[in-house]
Amino acid sequence: MMKLITLLLVCLGLLGCATYNDWKPTVDSYNDPNANRIPQDIAECKQLSSQASGDGAKETVKGAAVGGLIGAAGGAALGAISGNAGTGAALGAALGGFGGGAKQGFGADSTYKKIFIKCMRNRGHTVLN
Repeated sequence: MMKLITLLLVCLGLLGCATYNDWKPTVDSYNDPNANRIPQDIAECKQLSSQASGDGAKETVKGAAVGGLIGAAGGAALGAISGNAGTGAALGAALGGFGGGAKQGFGADSTYKKIFIKCMRNRGHTVLN
């Protein structure tokens, strides 16, 4: 069961890394007086968004750890009722870790995108997504 928990945490860490690294907003350059600055502004806003939103992998692992602890406690309680607290704790930790990690990872992704879009709009560009 420990191998399953470790595998889930590694997968969640990778999910956090891959979530938003390559995402960029769609910018409509029609009637944009600063259209020639779009590539430079995208690069600068990407860097600012990464700094402001935090590290997606770290956020995912942090959420997985908290979710795993909460899940282990709940699972142990339910497992104790059925006669096997250890199995219940392990299963609860795995499920709680997966859910907590996914929530934190997607939250960091959403923050990154919002900051990126705001940055581009503040520089005078029309952002479609």
